[in-house]
Amino acid sequence: MKDISVKATHSIKENKLANVVGVLPGKKLKDEYVIFSGHYDHIGIGKPENGDSIYNGANDDASGITAIIELAKHYKAQKNNERTLIFAAFTAEEVGGFGSQYFSKQLSPEKVMAMFNIEMIGTDSKWGKNSAYITGYEKTNMGDILQKNLKGSGFTFHPDPYPDQQLFYRSDNATLARLGVPAHTISTSKMDSEPNYHKASDEVKTLDLANMTEIIKSIGISAQTIVSGKDTPTRVDTKELR
Repeated sequence: MKDISVKATHSIKENKLANVVGVLPGKKLKDEYVIFSGHYDHIGIGKPENGDSIYNGANDDASGITAIIELAKHYKAQKNNERTLIFAAFTAEEVGGFGSQYFSKQLSPEKVMAMFNIEMIGTDSKWGKNSAYITGYEKTNMGDILQKNLKGSGFTFHPDPYPDQQLFYRSDNATLARLGVPAHTISTSKMDSEPNYHKASDEVKTLDLANMTEIIKSIGISAQTIVSGKDTPTRVDTKELR
């Protein structure tokens, strides 16, 4: 058999990346955790589009990371969280969710009362402004709790309208959900028609920042009874997961 050698034409550089996590200790329920998360990685440099090869990921998922930062500021100012709040910016979501997989191994899942994973909230949902959807809505009663807390606000959470795309399993909520945690992703992305999804055109100028602000406010308000310990979502039945 003839030996075949292949000459490398590209050098490979290894970069070590890390999750970025902040913790706001709880007052009376320190050992009960509520997680707010998003992913800070994106595709990087890809196929040029109109001379632009940098995939910024403004909606996917800088919008979610913006929400995490603003929610951390909000709850820090409130100074009344009974449960411990964890704010996590995950790496390596786009290549398989490795950041959230590692993170999930650092916690006892029974101590995590809820996970709000926030991804792609920079554009209107299919229902228009002041609305978003929750992946895996039917798997726990978390969505019902959030909607109850928003009564009279005009904001509506909906079940995931794209069940065929299996979004519940495709984001950073999935690992903890498989451990029974009521872990869901909140999004507005129109997955059947989002024009800038995974494209170099996903830039800040394409986002509706005013609507995004209202979504972040609504998440903060709707999560309040879970943060305070008044409400606890039901657990995910792991036997029903694929």
